[in-house]
Amino acid sequence: MAPVRITGAMVAAISVTMALLSVVLYKSKKTKTALPSNKNPRNGLVGAIGNTPLIRINSLSDATGCEILGKCEFLNPGGSVKDRVAVKIIEEALESGDLAPGGVVTEGSAGSTAISLATVAPAYGCKCHVVIPDDAAIEKSQILEALGATVERVRPVSITHRDHFVNIARRRASEANELATKHRKDEQKNCKTLEQVNGFHYDEEKQLFPRNCPGGYFADQFENLANFRAHYEGTGPEIWEQTGGNVDAFVAAAGTGGTVAGASKFLQERNPNIKCFLIDPPGSGLFNKITRGVMYTKEEAEGRRLKNPFDTITEGIGINRLTKNFLMAKLDGAFRGTDKEAVEMSRFLMKNDGLFLGSSSAMNCVGAVRVAQSIGPGHTIVTILCDSGMRHLSKFYNAEYLSKFDLTPTACGLEFLGVG
Repeated sequence: MAPVRITGAMVAAISVTMALLSVVLYKSKKTKTALPSNKNPRNGLVGAIGNTPLIRINSLSDATGCEILGKCEFLNPGGSVKDRVAVKIIEEALESGDLAPGGVVTEGSAGSTAISLATVAPAYGCKCHVVIPDDAAIEKSQILEALGATVERVRPVSITHRDHFVNIARRRASEANELATKHRKDEQKNCKTLEQVNGFHYDEEKQLFPRNCPGGYFADQFENLANFRAHYEGTGPEIWEQTGGNVDAFVAAAGTGGTVAGASKFLQERNPNIKCFLIDPPGSGLFNKITRGVMYTKEEAEGRRLKNPFDTITEGIGINRLTKNFLMAKLDGAFRGTDKEAVEMSRFLMKNDGLFLGSSSAMNCVGAVRVAQSIGPGHTIVTILCDSGMRHLSKFYNAEYLSKFDLTPTACGLEFLGVG
């Protein structure tokens, strides 16, 4: 067989082929390392809300023999689960026309919902006006002011009192709407500014809202079912997807009731065998409602007494009335938690898991352990880690404050819940 002669043309052809192959392989490698579509940048602040991680709380899982999972809602941009609610409330109000573009969203809130509204409102071009009880942690109102919200701190009174913080917030929305209506009428009169009408002078510095305010909208987190829908359409489906449907129980405390209602209803619609529970703090009547069918006795009716100055040090949970949101919940039972248990739990989780949680999150974890004790080992239990401890420094994490109520943490482990 004659030897093959390698010509210059053949060398050139081989070189070109190898070069093309290198380019193909390089492009193929680049394609494989490209970010998948679900990892692409999210659309602004609002796009970053939700889809929070679901983590195994190792210490509680190991101690109980259950897989206890916490939904890390403190990782939302506004720092709490209430970011979901704020987005849903504002979007639905803008779509319905109840909130005018550039309008003022008002709310009566013990803190987290207000902070979320103040965080989210600017993303929709709106303002935020918050009425907050003056016994709420001072850092919450400081955060609100830093976010640009107008803050009114008022004394805590019964919800039936006209000056309950929620009722004041409702009035503020009406006042903003009245001002917007008056301003529109004056503009239609052609030409006469407010200063020219009967000698009236509008002193903007003394008013709660600017003269050109487009109107107000009362967020009404307790009764507005957008709250429930935020969790029925968001939190619940995320839990289902993140567990692959492998969830045996869900537990959470209730303030407005939106979280526990939306998540429980969705999960039980997917699987009726999922057990859903309430964990209720001191001073709240929901535990009695779920376990005994009676909200409270007539002597305890909130309408007949002023708020006890010390019902619970937990914030944002517990209530003595049934809200529209809570009525949507699908619950199989309830547990009563104590302030001491919540304080001890927060310190236990910080020491053993590095989780620095707020008071309602700690109470939810107390509930998770109670559920584990009730249904036994080998089950998967999900709860909500609502916010971090950063908003609770002046009370829940203040040693001097806790000592006044004999709540100084002393436990070494989980013995305060009967777990050895």
